[in-house]
Amino acid sequence: MASLPVEILLGIYLGFLTGIIPALVAWTLGFGFKYFTGVSIPGFGVVVLAVALAGVSGGLLALADPTVTQSANAPTLVTAILVVTALSLYAHAKGDQLGANAPRKLSLSKLRERTLSRDLADLVAGGQVRIDVVGDVSDMEGYPPLSDDLRTEIGEAEYTFPADLRVSELEERVAERLRTEFDLGDVTVTIDERGRASVAAAPPFSGLSKRVPAGKRAVSVDALIPTGLARGDEVTLITADAQVRGTVVSATSADPEADKRLTAPTTPAHVEDDGESTPRAVRAPTTTGGEGRLTAAVTRTDAEPLVRADRARVVVEARGTRLEYELISLLRRTGKRFRRFTVAAESALDGVTLGAANARETHGVAILAVRKPTGWQVVPQGTTALAGGDEVFAVGPPDKLDAFGEVVA
Repeated sequence: MASLPVEILLGIYLGFLTGIIPALVAWTLGFGFKYFTGVSIPGFGVVVLAVALAGVSGGLLALADPTVTQSANAPTLVTAILVVTALSLYAHAKGDQLGANAPRKLSLSKLRERTLSRDLADLVAGGQVRIDVVGDVSDMEGYPPLSDDLRTEIGEAEYTFPADLRVSELEERVAERLRTEFDLGDVTVTIDERGRASVAAAPPFSGLSKRVPAGKRAVSVDALIPTGLARGDEVTLITADAQVRGTVVSATSADPEADKRLTAPTTPAHVEDDGESTPRAVRAPTTTGGEGRLTAAVTRTDAEPLVRADRARVVVEARGTRLEYELISLLRRTGKRFRRFTVAAESALDGVTLGAANARETHGVAILAVRKPTGWQVVPQGTTALAGGDEVFAVGPPDKLDAFGEVVA
């Protein structure tokens, strides 16, 4: 007869060997009952079935059978029964949990509401993900084909967004960026769980007229073009008999390279450095200055004196301070970030008021705004109740925001 430790090790080995099939059966039953009926099978019934499947006649009664408990290999058999019991209970619990969390109707729209893979989000510092355009850029049915140069430039596009955005939101943002940057007539974007974007696009419908706002007129004048002028800048055009304010639509210079820099898309978002892809800052194309011609969008009444003038002087106007960007910079300097979360149904915050949630003390974040189907609530009161589908805008350290996101979801 072997020693007791050897008998126990032999029992563990025998339990794992004979417990695989009962564990699979327990997982299947736990998942199936929970998924289809919402009912959990009692653990005792799972144990009896598992032990019976393992070949011990009578299930748990084997533990009370003197021929088993008093036999020479009793430690081995008892240990094996306990291992089979533990495996079956664990498998049943995991199957029951998966059955409770699995979506009842799996559809493409549900998948699009999910965020990207967490390991992908960690590839970019600050909890952000990089979206790359992969594959060939397709033409949109019913539109003229894209030019080869434009197709190549779109294929090299690369953007960075917050990692907590849903896939559907990422698709909308990438499409808007492509539409704005390349002046596309139409574009559709599909992003997979790895952040790879497939793009179908239509070429620009028009040039200058599309960039002129409704109710405005575009007028071109010869002028001394300031250095660093970019599309969208506010300027004052001074002629002999009028001063007109307008928005720069385009500008050309006597230097052909300056014109190329103003009208070309932004520079590629990355360059190869020692075999590694490194980010490059993206700047709006600007002029280098000098004699040239400027086209500005002005009101209809202001267009007449500019049309009569042979030349104008250009004065660049300040557009004012963008307070929202200053707030973002201030938060980043203090180690804070802000994110948007969607309250999941039956989550810890579903049906809970902000006062009861006490996010600042409990989770270390501050809730600045809540968006409900009825509208926005900025700086909401403690009596505001959250519900599934509400969007919460919170500020706090990145690690606290990650933990709070798990509670919300």
